[in-house]
Amino acid sequence: MSQMFDVAIVGAGPVGLAAAIACKRVGLSYVVLEKGCVVNAIFEYPTYMGFFTTAPELEIGNHPFVTGHDKPDRRDALMYYRLVTQREELNVRLYTEVKRVHAAPAGFTLEVEAQDGSGDVVEARRVVVATGYYDNPLQLGIPGEDGENVSHYYTEAHPFMGLNVTVIGAGNSAADAALDLWRGGANVTMIVRAPELKPTIKYWVRPDLENRIKEGSISAQFNSQVVEIHPEHVLVQRADGTTWELPTHFTFALTGYRPDLSFLSGLDLAQQADECLVLDGHYQSTVPGLFVVGSAGFAGKTNQVFIENGRHHALHAVAEIERQLAPLREEVLSGR
Repeated sequence: MSQMFDVAIVGAGPVGLAAAIACKRVGLSYVVLEKGCVVNAIFEYPTYMGFFTTAPELEIGNHPFVTGHDKPDRRDALMYYRLVTQREELNVRLYTEVKRVHAAPAGFTLEVEAQDGSGDVVEARRVVVATGYYDNPLQLGIPGEDGENVSHYYTEAHPFMGLNVTVIGAGNSAADAALDLWRGGANVTMIVRAPELKPTIKYWVRPDLENRIKEGSISAQFNSQVVEIHPEHVLVQRADGTTWELPTHFTFALTGYRPDLSFLSGLDLAQQADECLVLDGHYQSTVPGLFVVGSAGFAGKTNQVFIENGRHHALHAVAEIERQLAPLREEVLSGR
């Protein structure tokens, strides 16, 4: 008979790990189910990316995050969360994807699939979803988007020296990529649907990008959108409906990301008009016992939920789970 866990945590990002540590500290049995590696989203970040927050705001489980920089970078974060996972000896099952969550008499049943394709079932009294959103890019829905010369993720500039590169988007990811590509020797053109760059671009990045556009180092086409992607060019449509071909060797479609909660589709989850889930003060959904922490529950507000505040969601959720399961634990201890 399979073990019944008190809590199944979906996602081994910083918020999911924070939930696991909280469970361990209060004596709740738990398992973390992660379809990739530990902090997989951070692993997928640009190679030389730096965080725009200080190390203490990224800490979990009261483990000090020590770095020699004012603000940590991707490598610092990978090492920190990896070491925390090891030192806490967290029960994490990596490369194990949750395919479906079902309500069950004693809580929930989770259908999971291992990397080799084999299936399994995990049972838990409560579920904490901490999947984030970075693994689900917004699709443009245009011809050629699935081509080998297109990516929704940016890594580094080195392979693109001397090439024509199109960056679709006008937010932080697009701004960082455009500047890095230009400094790496690429010929960069930004295609922006709006009449200007997004106001949410980091305040120290925006002037740099605006100056590069003003001097012509980076080309920016506003009020425009890419409608087709081909091996050697993209077809760009202006606001007046006219189109033109932009020579392009590679395209980065950096237009944002959204949580993918399709594995919860069998449950009756209520959401608000902005696509955010209906959650109570403990981040419990409208399905009793199912908690959604971090950015996973905030599809319409992904620019407002980060590691810094998401890690606190995990603590609130686990505190409520401990309260809910206290009577059951007392029964077990008393032998009733």
